[in-house]
Amino acid sequence: MGAYYDEIEIEDMAWDEEKGVFHYPCPCGDRFEISRKQLANCEDIATCPSCSLIIRVIYDPLDFEDEPPDDEGASASEQEEDDGVDSDDDEDVFEDAMENLAISEKPRLVAATA
Repeated sequence: MGAYYDEIEIEDMAWDEEKGVFHYPCPCGDRFEISRKQLANCEDIATCPSCSLIIRVIYDPLDFEDEPPDDEGASASEQEEDDGVDSDDDEDVFEDAMENLAISEKPRLVAATA
């Protein structure tokens, strides 16, 4: 992708603690936004939620490599406990679903129009 509105250094962007994003003013009146998680994943495109403009963020990915994998919710282990499914049991759940699979004996007729 080469159609960036602009290229902005991360130092020129402001950090919004409440939303957890870096932001920069957009000409439409809104603001471009990019999260620390996106930066940690080497994503360098900040988008404006109100228009189609995008900017490229210039930054050092090494500054964000220690970012936790999920900074917006519970950790993966907490989510597994909430779901009641352990990662070791994922195959068993799939096998159980296959055992309960039923195929009807009568095929359904579908009318086609030309």
